[in-house]
Amino acid sequence: MSTENAEFREESDLLGTRMIPKTAYWGIQTLRAQENFGVSQVSLYKYPNLVVALAMVKKACALANLDLGHLSPDYGEAIVKACDEIIDGQLLDQFIVDMLQGGAGTSTNMCVNEVIASRANELIGEVRNSLTPISSHDHVNFSQSTNDVYPTAIKIATIYGLRELSANLTRLIEALDEKAKEFENILKLGRTEMQDAVPITLGQEFSAWSCALRRDLQRIIAAKQVLKTHNIGATAIGTSLNADPEYIELAEKHLIEVTGIEELTTADNLIDDTQNSDEFAHASGLLRVCAMNLGKICGDLILLSSGPVGGFHEITLPPVQPGSSIMPGKVNPVIPEMVTQVAFQVMGHDLVITIASQAGQLELNAFEPVIAYNFFQALKVLKNAIPILTEKCIKGIRPNPSGLEVVHRSIGLVTALNPIIGYEASSRIAKKALETGRPIREIVLEEGLLDKDWLDFILSPSRMTKAGTLGPKHDHKTNEE
Repeated sequence: MSTENAEFREESDLLGTRMIPKTAYWGIQTLRAQENFGVSQVSLYKYPNLVVALAMVKKACALANLDLGHLSPDYGEAIVKACDEIIDGQLLDQFIVDMLQGGAGTSTNMCVNEVIASRANELIGEVRNSLTPISSHDHVNFSQSTNDVYPTAIKIATIYGLRELSANLTRLIEALDEKAKEFENILKLGRTEMQDAVPITLGQEFSAWSCALRRDLQRIIAAKQVLKTHNIGATAIGTSLNADPEYIELAEKHLIEVTGIEELTTADNLIDDTQNSDEFAHASGLLRVCAMNLGKICGDLILLSSGPVGGFHEITLPPVQPGSSIMPGKVNPVIPEMVTQVAFQVMGHDLVITIASQAGQLELNAFEPVIAYNFFQALKVLKNAIPILTEKCIKGIRPNPSGLEVVHRSIGLVTALNPIIGYEASSRIAKKALETGRPIREIVLEEGLLDKDWLDFILSPSRMTKAGTLGPKHDHKTNEE
């Protein structure tokens, strides 16, 4: 044997024999996938939650097969041990298949089978390989197919990922709540359709943002109920061919134990759960709505911090880097801009997932790889962006008094006079204020419409930011009358 061949081992499949590096835990089907699907250049190992979820599914299935005597104790225990190592984060670099692949995820499933088989063979004292005596097909994949393993693992990984997202989102909500409390007495001009409206407090704006994200958080937490059904035991198309009747129940029991997700339950209709991907579209839609709200909030932050001379400049964002290669001193709202782009990206991922979910044909959706790729990519950028927004932007926001004081010159204050002097008179006062540049209060007093004390109460910006009555009964007359 040549020196070169001494570094390789032979493995065979129905298409022939190939040389596999002796150092590799993956085998011949992984090699073929690597040669065929190098499109996204994003390998499975880039999504550790999915790798762990796949190993958890394989472990649960091996334990069920051990219970039923379909695996010998030495083979079964070696497979379980290999799964445990992967779950603990070992061998991650062996999962090299591209996320975008044909075959409905078969290459991913076989890569996992091969790595587990090779490591299990080592554990029983055999040479590292994916075929013998412990086989990636006949032992690791026993009673399974890609079509039940792959979607189940995606759901488990999604639940784990949504937990991480929920934790990050919770911290952002808490930061917004802290700012809402800090700014609760700071008056500012409200705006509708980018025109002056009635007063609001800066704290109330932050509180509204917090409420929107809290709804997102509640929806994301509830998504676990949609993702809890799995189709382990469905095998190829949901008819459970080659699965022991007791296997499904045992696999579910072990899956709950291995994952710690107590809500997991076998789908009522395995054919439905094998061919339809609407649950992934549902979860993706939640990410899209969350991204939409984050994008809206960041758009507001960009507007409110615009300036410092030619914009609103009601708040100051923490400066994190110089903003221009040519304009000295310029600082841009780069963190909200980054999060806005993340929002665009997540919405794009959701569109792909929606189309791919609809495109499944008959008993199987062959496009689950692109669903998984886009979902986990969306989850990744969203999960990573939120802490940056929290720490590098929200927590350091400061009010800018010079930009906030315009509230006292706004004609939006005239809205408070509607119940007192009527809409037509209020409109006339507003028009006169705009034409002359004079304050609302000055014109009302000049025309003798209300006395000073009553007018000061009615036009109090702080009163207009809270629900309540007009105050004590008053004859609304001027002092002279």
